[in-house]
Amino acid sequence: MSEQLKLIVEQLNREPFKKNFNLITFDSLEPMQLLQILNDVLAEIDPKQALDIREEMPEQTVKRMCALLGMLKYKPSGTLSDVSVFRQGLVAGRKPVVHPILYWLLQRVPELKKRAYLARFLVKLEVPAEFLQDDVINDTFNQYEELVEGFKTYHKECELLRTSGFSTAEIRRDISAMEEEKDQLIKRVERLKKRVESVSNHQRMLEQASQLRVEKEREESLSHQKQEQKNQLFQAEQRLQRSQQQLKDLRQAAADANPDSLMKRLEEEIKINSYMVSEKLPKELEGMRRTVQYLQKIASEPAMGQADLQELEDKIRDVDSQINQLIEKRMMRNDPMDDKLTLYRQQASIILRRKESKAEELQEAREELATAERELRQRSSQTGEAGGDVIRGDELKRLVVKLRGKGTVYKKQRQEIAELKAEYGVLQRTQEILKQRHDTVQRKLQTVEAEKGISGYSNTQEELERVSAIKSELDEKKGRTLDDMSEMVKKLNSMIVEKKSALAPLIKELRSLRQRCQEISPDYDEKKAQYESCTAGLESNRSKLEQEVKALIGETALEENRYHHINCMSEITEMQIQRAAEEMKAYVSPDPLERKKAIREVYMKNISEQELLGKKLREKQKVVRESHSANMEQMKLWRDLEQLMECKRQCFIRAQSQASVGQVIQEGGGDRLVL
Repeated sequence: MSEQLKLIVEQLNREPFKKNFNLITFDSLEPMQLLQILNDVLAEIDPKQALDIREEMPEQTVKRMCALLGMLKYKPSGTLSDVSVFRQGLVAGRKPVVHPILYWLLQRVPELKKRAYLARFLVKLEVPAEFLQDDVINDTFNQYEELVEGFKTYHKECELLRTSGFSTAEIRRDISAMEEEKDQLIKRVERLKKRVESVSNHQRMLEQASQLRVEKEREESLSHQKQEQKNQLFQAEQRLQRSQQQLKDLRQAAADANPDSLMKRLEEEIKINSYMVSEKLPKELEGMRRTVQYLQKIASEPAMGQADLQELEDKIRDVDSQINQLIEKRMMRNDPMDDKLTLYRQQASIILRRKESKAEELQEAREELATAERELRQRSSQTGEAGGDVIRGDELKRLVVKLRGKGTVYKKQRQEIAELKAEYGVLQRTQEILKQRHDTVQRKLQTVEAEKGISGYSNTQEELERVSAIKSELDEKKGRTLDDMSEMVKKLNSMIVEKKSALAPLIKELRSLRQRCQEISPDYDEKKAQYESCTAGLESNRSKLEQEVKALIGETALEENRYHHINCMSEITEMQIQRAAEEMKAYVSPDPLERKKAIREVYMKNISEQELLGKKLREKQKVVRESHSANMEQMKLWRDLEQLMECKRQCFIRAQSQASVGQVIQEGGGDRLVL
């Protein structure tokens, strides 16, 4: 309790409460003041609770606080689990009720703030079912539920963005940097346009360059399409190979197997699958459900303290002792018949464990097979995308030799890197030492300058040297820039001349090709129209035929199902007729043994036996009813006798205990105590 009070006082003295309490002043607070402090803490969690409790009725205050505590999922301790007792203690401001609430609230203020904020939007309104019959109210309630779900999704996205590590300052810096780069690029483009405008026939050259860029992009897209088609072709070939291998395996299995072996194999698979579905998987599912329920129960309960853990450990020890006592009683009351059955029970449990272990091994093997197949498909798809084949024997050996050579090179380079790192460490240490020496020299120089009355002379000289060096660098850059610009103009002129000379024959060929294209285009359009009309007719005929084939296939399947159903029904009817004929034959037969085999005779025999049994039970019931009162009186007499004997036994034990302490004997007019 003292630790609890310490934590409460520490939290109340901090921001945002600033109460300036100590243990004595806090413990001496009046009930009304204690309730006001509790209300202030609740107001920090939910601002709507910021009220003066003196201006509110006590019942309303308790109702408001209990509603908020229930929303925050506060659960009172074991002694205050009764709701009425808890409410009375809260109304009276009792310390055993208010202190645990403050301790629980002050431990998790940020979490409870978030929960109270979410509760404003996620706690659904209770609308009676008869009101929902109205269409307007039902539509409004549906919109309200949709808005609640939307708030959940937006809140999750907001939390993800908060925890993702992105900050608005970094995004703004990136945007400003991108805008600066954009301005620089715009300026560069304008400068290049001004340079190019002085060149003759620059507009045509720009058009040719744009056409060249478009053709390059088209070439790149076509190469991508070609690569994708190659990948698709490789995947299709892989699927074809797998299908052929599966077909080959199935044919071999069909050639080697006969109907009996296939039926046995199918029966074994059905037994295994039925065991997995009916026994193993339901047990695992039930165990997972129990685990989930247990975890949900733990999550819904408030955080446990050391006292709660100690109480749970005491309960566990009590239950363990009770279990041990029951086991001892069972061993004392051991039945020889149970001893005979224990052997069979042990064997059954061993068989059950073996069965479960084999089922688990089968499930693990199936999962490993599925993962291996999935990995094989991924590897084959990756190989297909890379455009290569699977590595075989000689290629694998060459690859291993190559990798070994690369491994030796890697080790050498790694050793060189380690040596360079060591040398870098030495140089870094040397740099630090030189910096320290430079700092000491600078300090000495400053002291000397201060003594001579020229402080700051060395800094001014360094600044002048730095400015002169920067000026010289800028002059050199300007000169280099002018030279580069003149060289770039010369290069552009020479490139334009070369491109003109290279494009002249291509332009001539392009003109002739354009004329030929204009001559061929009418024939092409005519042939294309004929082709499209022919394909449309064939496509319509094909679709009609496909629909007819589908309809006929469906009718065939229905007729086959009907045929098999009729065959099964006829076989069932024949079996029933056969059983009826056999029953009639046995019933009419003069042989008494055959007649006893008839079902009618068996049922009649069972009916007569049950009637005799009922008659005996009724007679027994009559005897019990007649002797009930006498038996009850006899039982009462025996109970009274038992009580009387118990009383005598107690008296005897008491007399024995008194006799063991001492005994008084009177002899000759005197008393004597014998121990």
